[in-house]
Amino acid sequence: MKYLDQDINRDMEGGDEAGFSTEQLEHELAGVQRSLAELPSDADPVQRAELQNRLGEILIDLRRTDEAFDTAREAFDTLVAAEQWEGAVQACNVMFLADKSESLAALGQGVWLAVTFPVDPELTVAMLQHIIDETPADSDGAAVSAAVAHYVVDMRAEGKQRDNLMLFTSHMMGSVARRHSEVEKQEQFDYWMEKLELNDPALFLPRMRNVIDVMVQEDWWVDREAIWASLPE
Repeated sequence: MKYLDQDINRDMEGGDEAGFSTEQLEHELAGVQRSLAELPSDADPVQRAELQNRLGEILIDLRRTDEAFDTAREAFDTLVAAEQWEGAVQACNVMFLADKSESLAALGQGVWLAVTFPVDPELTVAMLQHIIDETPADSDGAAVSAAVAHYVVDMRAEGKQRDNLMLFTSHMMGSVARRHSEVEKQEQFDYWMEKLELNDPALFLPRMRNVIDVMVQEDWWVDREAIWASLPE
């Protein structure tokens, strides 16, 4: 798994991608920078933004977080304008990992886009995992995020990816239940799910919007109303 393994490796290895030395990352960085410099002036803006996302990911691993955030922020605007939602979520992931003052707003908007649009379910789960990691142990927001992650995988994923992600999100739900309410047994888990209304997407999806609103406040970089109006019924 790309996005989830990436986060796990970063936590375990202290910053660098697993198996990649600083020298290797610098070499890859130079290659992406060269590709960007060689783009013609009339190149597709999305192509440039995709390279910027990759550049931002490498800069994160090199701990050059100011550059990473600014690069991903520029990519985000381009990708939103082009309605390339998965790329926009990837940019939000980079901005969140940069750990800047606007990173929480970036995470909230990335989660909103990832749940609204059918982007890679693994990327969606990774974004929701960030919320769980950032919230207190007793936070209902973490429980809602875990429920949404499991729901998204159930709805979108297929084949081996679905099997892997359903296992991952089931473990996520169990971990959140233990830290939230010291849940250890199946009957306790079932009661916890019912008590927090985590069995019904009609109930927990609106709560997810509330969690996102708290994270983003008034710092929205997308026009949610215009996006909603453009969606099919």
